[in-house]
Amino acid sequence: MTPFDVYKTYLSIKNHFTKDKYDYFKYCGRSRASLESFHKRKDRYFFEKLSRQKSDEEIRAYFVASFIECTDPQSLWIGEIISNGERNYVEWAKRYQSLTYLFKTESEVFISKDTLDSLFECKPNQHPEILKKYFQKAITLETMVILDCILGYVSKFDKKIMDPVWETVSFKIKKYRPFLNIDESKFKKILKEIVL
Repeated sequence: MTPFDVYKTYLSIKNHFTKDKYDYFKYCGRSRASLESFHKRKDRYFFEKLSRQKSDEEIRAYFVASFIECTDPQSLWIGEIISNGERNYVEWAKRYQSLTYLFKTESEVFISKDTLDSLFECKPNQHPEILKKYFQKAITLETMVILDCILGYVSKFDKKIMDPVWETVSFKIKKYRPFLNIDESKFKKILKEIVL
């Protein structure tokens, strides 16, 4: 990947995680960046550095890992990504490679036959328990995404919860979901075994 390609990948993933209408997969990662605008950037060194250090697939994962960890993706700058990027990428890669184990371990801790319904219950003026677990870092974003694939709770929460905190998490779950290669039937089986 050339430095300019890295820059285009950065822009398209940033657009994916910040703009409602942009979909990285639908537009095949395209962006309107021009070579001329790239050469005018004072921070193009960072893109050149990444193009030498990472493979094409690693670069995409590197940016995804940074954007899902960020609280404000809109203002995330390439210099910030570089300073925390390697740590974010390594942690993301560990989670991604052990997705089945991660989901099973986290689910066994807080899901049972008795607690399943209460985790996803929406009470007035309160966040659901599942969201509280996420903020307490007792559950990862990956498990939140997998649970949504199985149970479809995000669309239900979207109708019931009018809260900017939930809207941010909901947006992140929806945008992150296509980057995870999830075998839904396998994870359904795991959840079924835990609940029963």
